[in-house]
Amino acid sequence: MNNEQLLKRIETNPKVMMGKPVVKNSRLTVEIILEKLANGQTEDEIMNAYPFLQKEDIRACLLYAAKVISLEHLIAA
Repeated sequence: MNNEQLLKRIETNPKVMMGKPVVKNSRLTVEIILEKLANGQTEDEIMNAYPFLQKEDIRACLLYAAKVISLEHLIAA
């Protein structure tokens, strides 16, 4: 799965979670996934907690965060 396909797994909608980026067709925010990974949870543990989640969704969250950070860096420069 390429980057474009991964990023399509993330969506923002002002009516869902106050517009925060979420895994498509869910209310699970990118932020929550990143926090769980940062706290040492494995992909399997996260997917067990959220049975609808796929590994590609987790990869999409990581890629989305990387893209956001790269844009911030460009703006700040």
